[in-house]
Amino acid sequence: MIKILADNVISPLGFDTRQNYQAVKHGSSAVCRYENLWDMDEPFCAALFTEDKKAKIKIERLTLFESLAVKSITDAISQTEIDITSNKILFILSTTKANINLAEQQPEDDFLFSPAEAAKHIAEHLHLANQPIVVCNACISGLAALILAQRMLENQAAEYAIVCGADLQSRFTVQGFHSLLALSQNPCRPFDIDRIGLNLGEAAATLILKRIEKEEAAAEKSWKLGLGSVKNDAFHISTPSKQADGASEALSHITKYCDINDIGFINAHGTATLFNDQMEAVAIKANGMDSIPVNALKGYFGHTMGAAGILETIISMAAADDTTILATKGFNELGVSEEINVVRDNAPLNKPTFIKMISGFGGGNAAMLATKSIIHNNPTPEINLKASHRVKITENTLEIDGNTVDCVEKGGALLTKLYKQHINDYPKFYKMDPLAKLGFIATELLLKAEGNSKGINSHDRAVVFFNHSSSIAADRKFIGSMNQPDGCFPSPAVFVYTLPNIVTGEIAIRNNYHGETAFYILDKQDNEIMQKIIKTAFMDKEIKSAIAGWIDCPDADHFTADIAIYDI
Repeated sequence: MIKILADNVISPLGFDTRQNYQAVKHGSSAVCRYENLWDMDEPFCAALFTEDKKAKIKIERLTLFESLAVKSITDAISQTEIDITSNKILFILSTTKANINLAEQQPEDDFLFSPAEAAKHIAEHLHLANQPIVVCNACISGLAALILAQRMLENQAAEYAIVCGADLQSRFTVQGFHSLLALSQNPCRPFDIDRIGLNLGEAAATLILKRIEKEEAAAEKSWKLGLGSVKNDAFHISTPSKQADGASEALSHITKYCDINDIGFINAHGTATLFNDQMEAVAIKANGMDSIPVNALKGYFGHTMGAAGILETIISMAAADDTTILATKGFNELGVSEEINVVRDNAPLNKPTFIKMISGFGGGNAAMLATKSIIHNNPTPEINLKASHRVKITENTLEIDGNTVDCVEKGGALLTKLYKQHINDYPKFYKMDPLAKLGFIATELLLKAEGNSKGINSHDRAVVFFNHSSSIAADRKFIGSMNQPDGCFPSPAVFVYTLPNIVTGEIAIRNNYHGETAFYILDKQDNEIMQKIIKTAFMDKEIKSAIAGWIDCPDADHFTADIAIYDI
């Protein structure tokens, strides 16, 4: 069982959890309207740090992003007696774009804005002993990071976990969401009939977790995390499923381990976009939870991306400790098809249990239970991975199940040749970025080796990938599209691929996989860590196999894939 030892939230509303919670309770919002910021032509609303607050955050020799994460972690750790240098501590960083704000300033220094490099700098500054794990799973990253930590602690991979989510905004991210027509020029209105788009936000949030035994848990009155769930829609890389397949499945998984009548409220993602809020309402209704109070916090903090799942969990815990369900700021009249119970004003709470749900690009959906009650999780059996088929690709080689295949073409031309020779029935391949092309081709060859048929609605297969370079090739291309002459707009098709987990969404859509999808970034290809993480996917009892491994693509002509099909 996993106990929460300490927490911290740093946002434009405050530098610790208490300040942030009190601001939200009293209806304060950090969301402001900005005009001409970063030379943007269109005004937008966002929750951004002021220059004075940035100065308080900044640490010498660290970037602002790294400083923000360090400040949040340091505050949370100060509430405990943990020796932060212990090798018993797992460090998981959740972020979508890390130092991407530096990309335009120093575009030639690719790894300056790599999430792997940022995580390494944070770990070195804090003298953490173990290699950091970066969760880069789009908007669900924060909750996916908590689920990973919960599972790894249950598997006794460590005794403690530091889970920090952080993101800053920049011209890159604002231009990207503008290109998708997703931003609102006014404060967002989750679930409201007049909602027209989201507001972005900046924040860092940290939770310190500890594995405890059942006997200790029985006497505990602290917050505990139940088993979480990650499911894919297998519908579209940037649009939620109308049937809410993934979100509904993730919620259904949670309700297997708790009584619906014990749930005090649901903290939704609530981005205030037309399709996200509708999808969440459908999922809540489908699970018979339409009478349970629902709230969303984006009206206070904006969408804080990699921090969102952690920040909103922490603020929800603080509210529950205060026997309060927080109001959904900006909500007035229900604007979704299902009659769910969205909270308009602060309301009393007498059940110290809630569900956090979240969704994001790449088809990812996640849900997790947080409670002060006893959680009756089934014991985790020993997991032994077996690889049945393996594919390895570099820019000039191909190996399938240990057999070398002659290759004439090299670089990106090799991937195109392999597509034409072995697949040639999925034209969307040509639209993909180099990383997605690499993962797609490697997976197709792997499935051919397995003899697997297409189109089967599969809920029992996971897709779990790792790399070091994140989505750097797509990042460069999008920066190029941002710097076009006046009258030209950045490409929304390119922006979506600046999230590395999109490759897992592409594979899920192609193969109708509705199981777990995840993307992790490491400092280097470390098979021991990778195996530990892959095993956690099988802690979802529905998962029977996984396509998993390393796919790194620093540019279109240099890449490495080493993936396999695993079962237990």
